Amino acid sequence: MRTHLKLATATAATMLALTTLTACGGGSSAGSADAKDGKVKIMVGGLDKVIYLPARLTQQLGYFEDEGLHVTLLTEPAGVQATTSLISGDVQGVVGFYDHTLDLQVKGKQVESVVQLAHAPGEVEVVSNKAAGDVTSAKDFKGKKLGVTGLGSSTDFLTKYLAVKNGVQTNEFTPVAVGAGQTFISALQQGSIQGGMTTDPTVAQIVDKKLGKVLIDMRTPEGSKEALGGPYPSSSLYMNTDWVNSHKDTVRKLAKAFVKTLKWMSTHSAEQIAAKMPADYAQGGKQLYAQAIKDTLPMFTKDGVMPADGPATVERVLKAFNPNLKNATVDLKKTYTTEFVKK
Repeated sequence: MRTHLKLATATAATMLALTTLTACGGGSSAGSADAKDGKVKIMVGGLDKVIYLPARLTQQLGYFEDEGLHVTLLTEPAGVQATTSLISGDVQGVVGFYDHTLDLQVKGKQVESVVQLAHAPGEVEVVSNKAAGDVTSAKDFKGKKLGVTGLGSSTDFLTKYLAVKNGVQTNEFTPVAVGAGQTFISALQQGSIQGGMTTDPTVAQIVDKKLGKVLIDMRTPEGSKEALGGPYPSSSLYMNTDWVNSHKDTVRKLAKAFVKTLKWMSTHSAEQIAAKMPADYAQGGKQLYAQAIKDTLPMFTKDGVMPADGPATVERVLKAFNPNLKNATVDLKKTYTTEFVKK
């Protein structure tokens, strides 16, 4: 497992160096970032993942610039690493899963979702063709090696919940940090994992190459309800609460830009959305990439507003397996705000 972790860390460092993307001018170091000139750094838990598509699409559509913002988008392969960047002050915001805000609160860090991009996880549990006969549901996770983007990531959280919900304890299977994209696909091909949790466009490539099949699909609100018992708010823009309170004008502009993107997405086809994205995001080809977007589109909100019963679902899911949260009191009202999106 150490090898996988080293690989993930090395990959993260490489991706960070290669994929720093800046909208209208460079960023400044986060410690000295002056929000008065609209400079903001946002870390994304995988810029090329369809679940986080609104981040790069907002940049591509020019909506950050329209608000007078100079946004630098950075990328990490796993949401847990993106969270670390936020807590250390390297960035002002993260586009990642909302569930980290609850996990961080019980650790004494106050972070909140300011734009809720999605009301379903967008995640898919896939199983390799070789293991498909042995793994027909989450009840069969026992004794298996299952891929997650990173240990402590949202894919790790959700895998553990699905296991516990189906009678498999968290110490009865092995989560393996394999990232996403090609590293996930290679792990599946080589048999170092029997299955795992990932997102599009990785899912589309696995199915297209006939390397595995979908076991549990959480790309739609219906799929989320079936697997998790309710809406599961996932992709979001979350930030340190103190920073939000002291930079309200900047946060308001960010929220306006993201909500414009969500509305644009709701009125355009998957092909039109794909055409706006960088060409290298469509690694499996334009048609497959458009299909991946189409399959994932139902997860996104149209207004950036947190679904009313979403936070309670997330709390219930996390408390089912996470010893840090099991007996802790979480103030859900402090984990998100609708102040900016509703304006």
